[in-house]
Amino acid sequence: MRVVFTANGRRVEADDVWEGESLLYVLRERVGLPGSKNACEQGECGSCTVYLDGVPVCACLVAAGQVQGREVRTVEGLTGPDGALGPVQQAFLEAGAVQCGFCTPGLLVQTDALLARDPRPSDGDIREALSGNLCRCTGYEKIMDAVRLASARISGISGEGGGA
Repeated sequence: MRVVFTANGRRVEADDVWEGESLLYVLRERVGLPGSKNACEQGECGSCTVYLDGVPVCACLVAAGQVQGREVRTVEGLTGPDGALGPVQQAFLEAGAVQCGFCTPGLLVQTDALLARDPRPSDGDIREALSGNLCRCTGYEKIMDAVRLASARISGISGEGGGA
């Protein structure tokens, strides 16, 4: 089957898609967007998180046919129009919250979604929002620091890096 959808603002087509293929496979292997990672294929780790019509989902759990005519935004779509890092990406980089980088794309998308809903989340809100994203390299403190930093910048708070 052919699947046509919008990815990061541009129309994309994938031909000869098997009905059981995941959105993650289509993004990585058919349309050249490898940012979302394939770690568990069960929706347990969150490394493949993308926006589907503005809602974060695990791309490994979405059948490719379900995206027909819909809008997908991946970690690659978090950059600015000029290709510069977005505020969440920049905060993760500066806070050193990237480690091996495998979980980072999903964390970036979930953090972006959290801060779009609540630009000034509490530490509890951050933990809850990121609870579906596993990182096997860290104790999550640098990730928390990165979210706090992005929050401070997005909401214009001085004293970046403080948590509630």
